[in-house]
Amino acid sequence: MPFGIKPIFWVLINAVVSFAYLFIISKILGKKQIAQLEFIDYAVGISLGSIAAEMSTDAETPFYYYLIAMTIFFVLALLVAVVGRKSTVLKRILKGKPATLIYEGKIDYSQLKKCNIDVNDLLSMLREKNYFDINDVAYAIFEPSGKLSVLPKGNQKPVVIEDVDRQAIEQASLTNVVVVDGVISRSGLSEAGKTEAWLFDRLQIKDKDALDNILLAIYDDKTDDFTVHYKSN
Repeated sequence: MPFGIKPIFWVLINAVVSFAYLFIISKILGKKQIAQLEFIDYAVGISLGSIAAEMSTDAETPFYYYLIAMTIFFVLALLVAVVGRKSTVLKRILKGKPATLIYEGKIDYSQLKKCNIDVNDLLSMLREKNYFDINDVAYAIFEPSGKLSVLPKGNQKPVVIEDVDRQAIEQASLTNVVVVDGVISRSGLSEAGKTEAWLFDRLQIKDKDALDNILLAIYDDKTDDFTVHYKSN
């Protein structure tokens, strides 16, 4: 036992020291660790927390071993931040770059695959941004932090006071997703009150094999319009 201290007191000392040191490192690294996590920030944060937790309960290993390890992670995190500010190319390599998942109202299937995101994930992230109809979205950018930035189409921008007298407010309604990644959505068809034969006729296809190239198909029963996004043009 280091310095002849009893295990229970050694754990107490280690826990206090690890907490204090982790607090200091977190303050130096900045609020970005919490507010805008990127992959490298997440990895460093998890590693520092794991080392601190191990240090607080290990009564055998000298505590300064853990402090050295935490310091190395801290220095590397600072180095990555400095390099990222100095070089755009290295920043993209170390932290990644934004990916445009929706461009001019159309889903970019190749970008979805690069980001390991499926259509349902994209629709879920859009709903979290209060966009329940993908037709309202002009651009959607997947940030390195894992967040989705959305630019709505011109007619879907938030209303300001001066616009109130210019337009009538329409009742909100949900569109029906009828095809997702080449598979027919039975619940979407049911909600629209339509059949599979009707779907094939509107999409001008003969059988299910022809659905493989369809990434997403949405039907708006209010306007009787279809919006179709393809995996390839």
